[in-house]
Amino acid sequence: MKNVIELKNISVTFDEEKILDHIDLEIKDKEFVTLLGPSGCGKTTTLRVIAGFVSPNEGDVLFEGNSIKDLPPHKRHVNTIFQRYALFPHLNVYENIAFGLRVKKVPEKEIKTAVTEILKLVNLSGYEKRNISKLSGGQQQRVAIGRAIINRPKVLLLDEPLAALDLKLRKDMQVELKNIQKSLGITFIFVTHDQEEALAMSDTVVVMNEGIIQQIGTPQDIYNEPKNAFVADFIGESNILDGIMKNDYLAVINGRDFECLDSGFAPNERVDIVIRPEDVDIVPPMQGMLEGEVTSVTFLGVHYEIIVDVCGFKWMIQTTDEHKVGEKVGLYIEPDAIHVMKKSKYSGMYGDYSTFSDEIEHLSDLNEEDED
Repeated sequence: MKNVIELKNISVTFDEEKILDHIDLEIKDKEFVTLLGPSGCGKTTTLRVIAGFVSPNEGDVLFEGNSIKDLPPHKRHVNTIFQRYALFPHLNVYENIAFGLRVKKVPEKEIKTAVTEILKLVNLSGYEKRNISKLSGGQQQRVAIGRAIINRPKVLLLDEPLAALDLKLRKDMQVELKNIQKSLGITFIFVTHDQEEALAMSDTVVVMNEGIIQQIGTPQDIYNEPKNAFVADFIGESNILDGIMKNDYLAVINGRDFECLDSGFAPNERVDIVIRPEDVDIVPPMQGMLEGEVTSVTFLGVHYEIIVDVCGFKWMIQTTDEHKVGEKVGLYIEPDAIHVMKKSKYSGMYGDYSTFSDEIEHLSDLNEEDED
């Protein structure tokens, strides 16, 4: 499949601060791509570079192989949906969606046909005459989507469009957006800081931090094979331990050998080891590969979130089985649950739940004092 957007060696600097640091990115036709990262990572700036609202200090922006770096926003084959939707309050639903076609002086019969089709696509048939102020947040979102796609852009840019919605509505809109994208067959470039949102909707996830692309891959690749400690920690919960790659398929954690599926490291190379909380089994102490003590238990409905202290390192384990604070337990880890990463600048910064556990214990102490 051909590339519709290419960013080549893009750098952006504001007030001597580097916002984007020589990034390269290829986005394919009809792909749903999510730019994911914390606030200030450069994801929105990347979107604005593609839209033409920000001019890069270095590098080039290509659309279907041709440079558009010097092309103004209104001449690019892209539309943008902003977080606040930017709907026209004095126009009803029909006229908001029809606006782009009226600007182009499209005949009224064609406008009516196109708007009717879009209203059906975004599940707003029957709302044509409804005032914008009378719509829910989700309905306003669908109007914004309808207005953006009625001109059939090659690329739709979405800057955290679901951030203002409540949790249930946000999840419903995730499904709707993905369905709309598939129905239209156009490229969506979506910006969010919500990891679950990115994993649920995307064909490709681009993880960013400090103006640099940390990793590009499918949601499954990003979650199961994180490139460094930042990605592992940012995408879901992770236990990230200091380890040694003794040989191919054999890692050392806490002085004990663990079989794994990784290879290609130097003998006895120091590494970061990622083990997801849901991949650790709590067993009786004598059956465990590691032994520890439960320091906190949090019930989250579908599972318990349990912190276990093993030689001073606080592990997070997610399990459907209840355990008690102070209980001695064993941890059992299958080889395919262990993911080995090379050391990076982020090593040692993430993955130990000591702070999390201390906060829980502090809150528990406060609650006990209140009860007294």
